[in-house]
Amino acid sequence: MLKTNAWNTYNKTQYKAVEKLATDYKNFLNNSKTEREAIDTIVNEIEAAGYKELNTLIGGKTKLKKGDKVYSVWMNKSIVMFQIGSEPLENGLNILGAHIDSPRVDVKQNPLFEKEGIAYFDTHYYGGIKKYQFVAMPLALHGVIVKKDGTTVQLNVGEDEDDPVFFFSDLLIHLAAEQMDKKAAKVIEGEALDLIVGSRPLMVPGKAKKEAKADDKLTDGENYAIDYVKQEITDSIDATLAVKRGVMAILYDLYGIKEEDFISAELEIVPAGKARDAGFDRSMILGYGHDDRVCAYPSMRALLETKDLKRTGCCILVDKEEIGSVGATGMQSRFFENAVAELMNLTKEGYNDLALRRCLANSCMLSSDVSAAYDPTFAASFEKKNSALLGGGLVFNKFTGSRGKSGSNDANAEYLAAIRKVCDDNKIVYQTAELGKVDVGGGGTIAYILALYGMNVVDSGVAVLNMHAPWEAISKADLYESLRGYKAFLTDMDLVY
Repeated sequence: MLKTNAWNTYNKTQYKAVEKLATDYKNFLNNSKTEREAIDTIVNEIEAAGYKELNTLIGGKTKLKKGDKVYSVWMNKSIVMFQIGSEPLENGLNILGAHIDSPRVDVKQNPLFEKEGIAYFDTHYYGGIKKYQFVAMPLALHGVIVKKDGTTVQLNVGEDEDDPVFFFSDLLIHLAAEQMDKKAAKVIEGEALDLIVGSRPLMVPGKAKKEAKADDKLTDGENYAIDYVKQEITDSIDATLAVKRGVMAILYDLYGIKEEDFISAELEIVPAGKARDAGFDRSMILGYGHDDRVCAYPSMRALLETKDLKRTGCCILVDKEEIGSVGATGMQSRFFENAVAELMNLTKEGYNDLALRRCLANSCMLSSDVSAAYDPTFAASFEKKNSALLGGGLVFNKFTGSRGKSGSNDANAEYLAAIRKVCDDNKIVYQTAELGKVDVGGGGTIAYILALYGMNVVDSGVAVLNMHAPWEAISKADLYESLRGYKAFLTDMDLVY
């Protein structure tokens, strides 16, 4: 079967639409480098489009009707959106599901230490990464620190031009003969990912705090850093942990943070910088977090841009996919099921357990996650005719998994036939793919979790080069076709053969 290059199907008006969507998406990426930031960005956009918070409606005993728009956020890391259709919920939902977490490096709960005049944050990487790709590059720090009194401090350092950045060091090539002989997995060990955050000792005028002159008045942070270690200051610089104390003084002055506050912090280390157009023709976008925000964004947009639905439309954007969809904010939690139950309770049909089960079993879903784009440079890892091509349009993976389809949903043929009809009727450019050669590797999505309800689910999404690297690449055309495909699915998917 021949594959179509989506770019060859566009007229001038569509080219402009491709570029407009790409610009909007780049802005979303730049403002959404963590799952919490993604939720904030999404909520701002959907509330402006008329979406109402589910808990508010529950409290007001509001009854929902066709066209009503509802959302529910869970722990600031996952969200589900609904647009009520004309059919009863028991007939099922048309669901777009994606995840908003991405591979990264996290700060540990007791992170700050000093070695030989350099201050570090100790870290633990999150998701599947090639650790060597994250060294010797500018990094930013995003996240929250929650104090004992419930106050939340937000950090976003490294993105503005005037911000400092951070980095993991690497061994210079002149001394790296032994390192270069190691396997890639061992070139940089996990415990070697210590983020460099400072190197200047805490400077204190005078031989003791009490001798400081008025012109040299200490900041609150300097006072905290001095008292915290409870050591006498001598010779203007305390040589014991002076750099660590200097960092703590800055954090205290800027954010009111004490060292023990790291215990209740969620700080994520991500590549610093904005998503950029790539190639002389600007046909691609290079940025951090395409996996899986390149599917999350058009999923949200598709629901915002459709109306007059027959089956209720739903968009689920969840956390923790990169580590198995576990935890209270992952797809394996009951968050989604509970939200659907509450939604049913606000309709005239009302809630009961049998109706909920029928709703979920009768639903159809696109588990929207990225697929591996065929890379000619590493052609030996792919089977070309069953690989996704950059610019080939929306990708459907009948199955994912690895080595014998282990862990795969493996959608049935009847559902794929219905998907084909929707795409062809709407002239969507699409392709099918596997994730690399048999026995080479594999991966998974949230598809198998929703399939537990008995609903029809298939993996779909956008092809990505450099997947899980600090900077990933996608085709603008594939982003555009994904939005078109998701909108067609929401409006037209009402038949499974």
